[in-house]
Formats: sequence, C-alpha cells, structure tokens
Amino acid sequence: MTDNRVTNENNPMNDKNENIQISPQLLQQLVLSQQAAMNPNMQQDDEIDLAELWRAIWAGKWLIITITTIFAVASVAYVLYLPNIYKSEALLAPAAQEQNGGGLASKFGGLASLAGINLGGGGGIDKTALALEIMKSRVFVAKFIKQHNLLMPLMAAKGWNRDSNQLIIDEEIYDVIAKKWVREVKAPFKPEPSTQEAFKDFSKLISVSQDKKSSMVTMSIKHYSPEIAKQWVDWLIDAINEEMKTRDLSEAHKSIDYLEQQLGKTKLNELQNVLYQIIEEQTKTIMFAEVREQYAFKTIDPALVPELKDGPKRALICVLGVLLGGMLAVMGVLIRYFAKAKAKAKAK
Repeated sequence: MTDNRVTNENNPMNDKNENIQISPQLLQQLVLSQQAAMNPNMQQDDEIDLAELWRAIWAGKWLIITITTIFAVASVAYVLYLPNIYKSEALLAPAAQEQNGGGLASKFGGLASLAGINLGGGGGIDKTALALEIMKSRVFVAKFIKQHNLLMPLMAAKGWNRDSNQLIIDEEIYDVIAKKWVREVKAPFKPEPSTQEAFKDFSKLISVSQDKKSSMVTMSIKHYSPEIAKQWVDWLIDAINEEMKTRDLSEAHKSIDYLEQQLGKTKLNELQNVLYQIIEEQTKTIMFAEVREQYAFKTIDPALVPELKDGPKRALICVLGVLLGGMLAVMGVLIRYFAKAKAKAKAK
C-alpha cells in the first residue's frame, strides 16, 4: 500500500490529467463536428428546399400565368371604368393687416381685451390660422354647400361627359327628372344626404395648406368636372373672405356700441381720450373691411380649368394588380403542392 501511494504521488502524468480544461468554444465545435458526421446531408437541406420550391412553381407555371393574366385583365377593366378626377388650385397670400392697432395695441391692448375688443398688434389670434380653420369647420362648409346648392353635384355625381360638358348623375341616388333623392339607405340616414354626410364628402375633395416659410396658402378642389373644380375654388375664396369680413365688421360695431356706452358713464378726461382712440381704431377696421374685397386672402395665382387629369393613377393600379395576382398565384401553387406531398407521405 505504501509503495502504491508513493508511486501515485511521484507520477507526473496524473498531475497533467487533473489540470486539463476544455473551453466552451472547443466543446461546441466538437458537438457540431459530431452532428455533421452523423448527418452528412444536413448542409444540403437549404439547397434541397429551394430546389423543391422551384420545382413546385415550375410545375404550376401555367396556373400562375393564368391567374396573373386574369388579374391583369381585371385591373385594366377596373381602371378604364374609373372616371377621371381633375384638380384646380389657387395660390393665396394672407392680406396685410393694415387695420391693426400698432402702438395703441401695446398701450391699451390689455384694457381693450377686458371688454372683448381686439386691437390687433400681434397680441391676438392669428387671423390667417383662424381663417384656415374656419374653412375646415362643419358650420362653414354646410353654409357654403347650401348657399351654392352643391349637394347634388357633390353627393350624386359619378362622372363627367366631356362632349356635353355635363355631370353624369347616378340615377340610383338622385332622380334628375323628378328632382328627388331616391337612394336606399338604412336608419338613421335618409334619402337626402345629411349635413354631416355632405361635410365628410366635401372634406375629401378640398385641400388647404400653408407654407410655414412664405406664409402662402394653397387651396385646391378635386372633382369629376374640371370647370366645377375651378368654380368651387373661386367660390370658396370669396366665401372665406366674406366670412372673415362679416365677423370683423360685427365685432367692430359691437365694440363701438360698447365704448360709446362707456363714454357716457365716465367723466374722466384721460379715460375718455383712451376710449376715443379705441373707437378710432375700430372705425378703421370698419373702413378697411368695407373697402377691401379680398379681405382675408389676396389671390396671387388664380384657379384655372385643368386640362390634364389628376387621377386615377391607372398605370400604378395595373402594376399593383399584376403583382397581387402573381403573388396569390404562387402562394396557391405552393400550398397545393405541399398539401399533395404531405398526403402522399401519410399514404406511405
């Protein structure tokens, strides 16, 4: 026993065996090598799958061609059925606020605001931004549609005849002879479109945007008829100018009435002088409103009757239709191929 213990303690090979360590990377390589040796065809799986996919697609090539052709023909037929859309636009500039209070606003703007009087001078609401929001409001659009009797060309038109320059009216929606709405709808809707429906459709046709750098405003209308598109832009510019003018005139007259009442109640000369100056500024507002026709916006580039259509994008629709048909056809062929292969495997 003693000799064996001495022999083991003096054997250097035992010390080396006890100090051997295998790194995780080496162990991983050994495992992968062993798996590769056991499955020599593992590295060819991807190539086999791609080859199988190609065989499946090639086997169903005539079905793919047929389905893609059907989609292509359907896309062409669809885009030929779609009516042309024309867009007319105008470039506007915010009208200069000559009637603002200037230095008076900086002195008495706070006092005037307590009475609900706006002296301008940059302390109040931006009139251009206000006008743009008013154009998008339900009340303004409903008033505009009713004033110009736009409900029928807005809600019942389905195209435009270039030869006769007449709108094509959908007879299932509006009876032109009887001048009656005949569309079939479910409650709470009625045959005649409501104000909310008209506002929703009109909002899809109109586009109003302002350039932040130049402050220029671009207004556009899309419609089946190029002449109607141009006419509506002109009417819309006149309508917003008239609306802003009416609002400012009403506000100025009310302010003057209020200030004149306050003049009769005070005997302080300094306060009377302030009130007289504010009345003078409101009188200027009335004068500018009465003189200027383009009160809120000045037309820089007027709307024209467009000669070229704005939509639909027929070429793009056809390309998308062909691509959609091709992808659906390939998916269908692959699904059918692998379903048959799975059924054969189960049968064996």
